[in-house]
Amino acid sequence: MSLRQQQWPWFAILARTGRENSTTLLLENLGYQCFLPISKSRRQWSDRIKELEVPLFPGYLFCRMNPHNRLPVLQTPGVIQIVGVGKSPIPVEEEEIAAIQWAEKSGLSVMPWPYLKVGHVARIEDGPLSGLSGIVVKIKSGLKLVLSVTLLQRSVAVEVDRHWLSVHPNGGSMAFKDTTDSSTPVDPAHLSGAQSFPNKLVEAD
Repeated sequence: MSLRQQQWPWFAILARTGRENSTTLLLENLGYQCFLPISKSRRQWSDRIKELEVPLFPGYLFCRMNPHNRLPVLQTPGVIQIVGVGKSPIPVEEEEIAAIQWAEKSGLSVMPWPYLKVGHVARIEDGPLSGLSGIVVKIKSGLKLVLSVTLLQRSVAVEVDRHWLSVHPNGGSMAFKDTTDSSTPVDPAHLSGAQSFPNKLVEAD
């Protein structure tokens, strides 16, 4: 990793849907450090089962870049815009990217999830996600740890074991509100368009 990559924050790049992977490779070839969160799923075909990789945030990838020298990024094939306010790119929180990278590397299944702004925050004390904190929701199959990118107002979820969670402050077991109404994972195809959120997308200069 170059010094340039180490000193610049992460930015969300709006890319053409279906070209997130190729756009990421092009940016990496230019020397940028990129992160394209991927969800793996299995699909039953007529004669076989195929494992598919789809972006966790369809239409988006993340890139460390100098916000004052963004033209090379904007000129990269597949790049539409850089997420920000007006003409100013807004960085994504370092902790949010690190949490999603952690979840993806854990080997656990990570999937798109309805955006959660508030909820019961818990810390994982055991298992492959030990040390990670996030909103925990109860579903029919167990518990999900929800991690969000606030700038995009999008979330992902990973299933966790109740025994991995930190002890409730009162010394008893942790209680969670049943959120079975929102337990259905989001189909990435339904997230292909940019969701509305307060921050306007930066236009290519």
